[in-house]
Formats: sequence, structure tokens, C-alpha cells
Amino acid sequence: MAKKFNFETTFTYDGRRYHVRADSEKELYQKLANKKRDLEEGKVTVGPDMPVRKWAELALDTYKQNVSEDSLEATRLRLGKHVYSAIGSLPIRSIKPIHCQNIMNAQAGMSYGHVQKLSQELKFIFRTAVENKIILENPAEHIVLPSAEKGHRRALTDNEARHFLACCDQDPGFRVFELMYYCGCRPGEAVQAIGKDIEAKKGTPILHIRGTKSENADRYVPIPSPLYHKIKDTAPFDIIAPNRSGRMHSESSYKRCFSSLCRAMNISMGCKVYRNQLLPPFPLSDDLVPYCLRHTYCTNLAKSNVDIRTAQKLMGHASIQMTADIYTHVDQDQIISAASKIDAFYIAN
Repeated sequence: MAKKFNFETTFTYDGRRYHVRADSEKELYQKLANKKRDLEEGKVTVGPDMPVRKWAELALDTYKQNVSEDSLEATRLRLGKHVYSAIGSLPIRSIKPIHCQNIMNAQAGMSYGHVQKLSQELKFIFRTAVENKIILENPAEHIVLPSAEKGHRRALTDNEARHFLACCDQDPGFRVFELMYYCGCRPGEAVQAIGKDIEAKKGTPILHIRGTKSENADRYVPIPSPLYHKIKDTAPFDIIAPNRSGRMHSESSYKRCFSSLCRAMNISMGCKVYRNQLLPPFPLSDDLVPYCLRHTYCTNLAKSNVDIRTAQKLMGHASIQMTADIYTHVDQDQIISAASKIDAFYIAN
């Protein structure tokens, strides 16, 4: 969830609309002046000698008009920290493949998602420069990804799922996790869902998930009855899964809420409590993360025999391979589960 700013304004330059956001009114006007200056300079100096940072910002403003502000803000932060600090002031014509590879090598050990996003953003910067005939070749085209940590996104065990559902009604804030479990929402999608997103298609309750991660992220998914009865009366512009203050979850309230859920699940699973503190051992596995709930949704689709292409649409996956990876894992689990039954049969006979 991206940072929320107190002040915002827009302006049109050369036929395009630009947004400027800041924490104070003074900062807003300073950013506005700087943005207009940068655009004026960029208009005159677009070419091989243009600094990488100026081209990247111009490319984002020009080619990412349909991307959410949250996603753009995350991209700018990533580029500022890892790309601009290394090559941002260099003329774009001077960038060689080794520069891009060194940037990626510095990401070794970071999360797989971060490495993937940064590599895509590097390729975007230089691909658009090639398309505009500023440079002849994309120096990021053949970068090799460094080793990265792949998050272990697993499904809930049957026991965890049982205790999760038993705890959900203890705190209205937990509804954000029910949206992930029952409808496959990503965290950012779950916190932003509002009442008007609840629709009906041929008598079936449907949730319109207004995702922005990819072109497939904006999608419609059925709302299972256990969740629908809890959210059906949400007013059109009210948050479906608000925090304790009745507002949309912030990043901090979301993290606190998940910690509260884990505490509730630990207690439900039999964890001892002394003076309001949980006493080890903790029954709930420490590798449980919110994304496990979305993974569980996909796993349940496979177990329900929903075909893989439909599952891809319901999950909002950019490629069917992402869905297939989960479906394959479920198939393996089913094979392992069948093994003991087969073994028992042959022993008995």
C-alpha cells in the first residue's frame, strides 16, 4: 500500500495530464514548479545525452497512464533507490549492459518479486528509449537475474483453515483476510473493496475486484455464501473490510490486524496465555503469511475441479503458468495422499 499524501494537484502539459502529490502545501508548489521545469527541459533535450533519470520519469509519465498511482509510486521508489542512485545522472547513450547487470547483481538475496519487478522496469526504460530512437539497442535486454528468495506461499492446512474460520468473527478487521480466503483477493485489492463492488450476475453474487497489477487483475469472482451473508449490506461507498476505525486499512493497521489474527488462531489452537502474553510453544506455524490465504483460494479451486483457465481468470494471474504451478502442487498432494491408501490395500491383500 503506497503512501497517502495530504495535498494533490494536476496540470496539463503538451496534451497530457500530470499528477503532483506532497505532504505540505509548500512542498506541493515546489514539486509542481520542478515538474513543469523538468518537462520543459525534457521537451528540449530529449536525445542520447538526456540523463537516465529524466528519460525514465518522462517514459513513466507518458507510457504508464493506465497504471494506478500506487503502482507508479512503488516503481518510482524502486528506481530511485536502485537505478537512479547508480546511473541516474549518466547520459542514456552511455549505458552499457554491464551497468544494468551490476544493478541487478546488487539485488542478490532480495525477494524474487522485487528482482522480477526491477528487471522489468529496467527493460522498460531502455526499450522505450529504443522505440523513440534515442539509442540503438536496449542494454537491459539480456540481463541475468541474480539468485533471489522465493517466498514460500503455501495453502493453509485443514487444521489452520478450521481455526482461521473460527476466529474470523472475533474482529471485523479480519474480514480483509476473508476476502483473500473466499475470493482470492490480493492484499491491496482486499483493503480497497467497497460496497458497490458487490454485484449480481444472473442471481449469483459476484465481487468486482478492481485489481491493477496486470491487465488480468481487474476481474469478477463469485462470492461464496458464508462471506456474502456478512458483506451483502455494505453501503455502496463503504469499505467492505474496514479497520477498527471504520476506514480503509493502512499498511500499519493491516499488519497489526494480521498479528491479531495470528494471536487469535494460536489461542484457538490451544496456546497458553499468561498475563495477556502467549506462552510457547506456539501451535500456529511461523511461516503463515497473509498471501497463504490467496494461495488457499487457488488450491481450493483445484480441489473443486475448476478448470485451470477459469482459475487463471479468477486469480487474475498474468500467465497460466502461475496457476499451473499451484495446480501441479495440489496434484502431487493428492498422489501422496493416495499412496498410503494404495499401500494399505496391498498390505491387507
